[in-house]
Amino acid sequence: MINLTIANITYVDLLLIILMLVCCYTDFRSQKIYNAVLLPAVLVAFIASFLNGGWPACLVSVKGLLAGMALLLIPFAAGGIGAGDVKLLGTIGAFKGPEFVLMAFLTGAIVGSVFSVYLLIKRGRLLLTFKKIYYFFINKVLHIPVPVSFGNLDVAVRGESIPYALPIGLGVVWTYLLL
Repeated sequence: MINLTIANITYVDLLLIILMLVCCYTDFRSQKIYNAVLLPAVLVAFIASFLNGGWPACLVSVKGLLAGMALLLIPFAAGGIGAGDVKLLGTIGAFKGPEFVLMAFLTGAIVGSVFSVYLLIKRGRLLLTFKKIYYFFINKVLHIPVPVSFGNLDVAVRGESIPYALPIGLGVVWTYLLL
């Protein structure tokens, strides 16, 4: 069993931190998280799991990968998040397992919500967004016709999205601090 630690940080943790820094940088810079970064990272995560615990640890890594991707599948299908973010969360799960990735997802969602509200306030669109949500709920969920039209709610305006690797990365850091 290989367990290199420096102040309670394993080499797996260091690799994950490096991965997060690279993905946050590329997502912030070009709004892309590259497969050329994620695929080798997943392979490294599987190899590290195997070296640390054999096939049972590899199975935990696979479960983490699937759990991470499943957590963002609905937001991706709804068009609210990119495929790179889905694969990034899956890669985090491959490194750390399903429990860690669930916690990182939840803490990242909190960070992402705070960022989103900040951007809406900064752009003066918070009240309009709450109105859209309210009328969407009344119309689509309760099936009550509403004579108000805000245009297509599904269309995201360029520049209004946030590079979600950053909230995911901060969620990973927050999870490390909590565990």
